[in-house]
Amino acid sequence: MKRFVLDNSVVMAWYFEDEASDFTSAVLESLAESEALVPSIWPLEVANVLLVGERRGRSTEARSGRFIALLDTLPIRVDGATAQHALAGILSLAREHRLSAYDAAYLELAMREGVAMATQDQALRRAATACGVGLVGI
Repeated sequence: MKRFVLDNSVVMAWYFEDEASDFTSAVLESLAESEALVPSIWPLEVANVLLVGERRGRSTEARSGRFIALLDTLPIRVDGATAQHALAGILSLAREHRLSAYDAAYLELAMREGVAMATQDQALRRAATACGVGLVGI
């Protein structure tokens, strides 16, 4: 089964229609035959974006609940070793590529697992390319 690291910028485009693209739709469809890997911070990132969307009137609690139910059906595996790499590899990558520690966690996971990454974040795409990490180009 094909595996890749899935950045939250792609996931939340599935939720907010105005952020969706052909790319994000294709990534979602690819999960029928692939497995996505995410760092352990991912559930907190998803929760925060949903909460902010509700507070800003872009969504509702009921819609967030339906989206969480959808995510639970997808082959998304949360990495359990993210914290072990936070104060060394992730911090170093964040410094070197001027990323947030959160974004660097996705990059570190892709490097550690030797897989490509699906992201819409331009700074993260540049850092991935600089580190020799492939980009999902569906």
